[in-house]
Amino acid sequence: MIVAFLVLVVGLASGFAFLNGFRDVSNAVALSTRTRALTPSVAVLLAAVFNFIGAMLSGSFVLAFTQSWITLPNGIGGLSMLTSALAASIIWGVYAWWRGIPLSSTNSLVGGLIGAGAASALVGGNSINGVDNVLLTQVALPLVLSPLIAFVAAYLLVWPVTWAARYTQPNVINRRFRRAQAVSAAAVAFGHGLQDGQRTAAVLLLALVAAGLSSGGELPLWILLLTAIMLTAGTMFGGWRVSHTLGHKLIRVDPLRGFVAQTLTSVMLFVGAIGLQLPLSTTHTLTASVLGAGTNQRFATTNRRLVRRILLFWVATPLVTAAAAFVLELAFSPLADLRPN
Repeated sequence: MIVAFLVLVVGLASGFAFLNGFRDVSNAVALSTRTRALTPSVAVLLAAVFNFIGAMLSGSFVLAFTQSWITLPNGIGGLSMLTSALAASIIWGVYAWWRGIPLSSTNSLVGGLIGAGAASALVGGNSINGVDNVLLTQVALPLVLSPLIAFVAAYLLVWPVTWAARYTQPNVINRRFRRAQAVSAAAVAFGHGLQDGQRTAAVLLLALVAAGLSSGGELPLWILLLTAIMLTAGTMFGGWRVSHTLGHKLIRVDPLRGFVAQTLTSVMLFVGAIGLQLPLSTTHTLTASVLGAGTNQRFATTNRRLVRRILLFWVATPLVTAAAAFVLELAFSPLADLRPN
């Protein structure tokens, strides 16, 4: 039974990574294609390459991430929690993609883990250690602080950039910042791989620990490869629903403001992953940066109705996935002994 659950977790984690790349391709390509800095095919290829590189380099941060994250029960109890959390996150992620809403996979996964842990504790007496830390660092900070910081910083950064270019012809400004956007788009994709690659790799490592196949002190190379490949595959086959939302429906941005939003996002992702070892949502950070940079212009065209709907999805994400994982974990309880081994 443990082997079956482990195989199921690996399959769901692969699907989670694929969906992550499929849905979050918009983070790197939406603005650069909207401002015609890159063609769609070139933008997707660029995002795929740098997603792969970022995911492969995230291994040095996964161990620190898991050690400061949560501790699952051993045996089937821990594996069933991961199964329920991943399934709930995937279902909600597909629904959000279908609605064209940019969504944080981190918040959905954490919500699923909390819901699965609550159900397991209710049925079998298992619990997840570190829930308070998860609520603070994985939900509260990405959901509230990082988008707020990104919005304010992007709004403020537009002023010095436009001041520096005040004597340059508009067509020259657009041409130069379109070229710069190719670099900033690659940086966002790289930061996305660094940040979101950690999620899938951490889940797989936790699954090996729960199955008794690893002590958690070393990350196998196959986990990094599988994570990077699935993220890249999802990026290559990524849909354009969310990209259309960010690039065309949310707010109008020019190449200068697109560059500011992408550069700020990549810097925050790098600092979060490398400097602070803090998981940040690429989606939340970029969306807030786009809104901040786009609002700081004479004719702001913010789609307030869409902004309200996105915020509603963001707030609902950990709640919905927690509820879904709770139900799924209860459904697993008759099939397996959920007591710790």
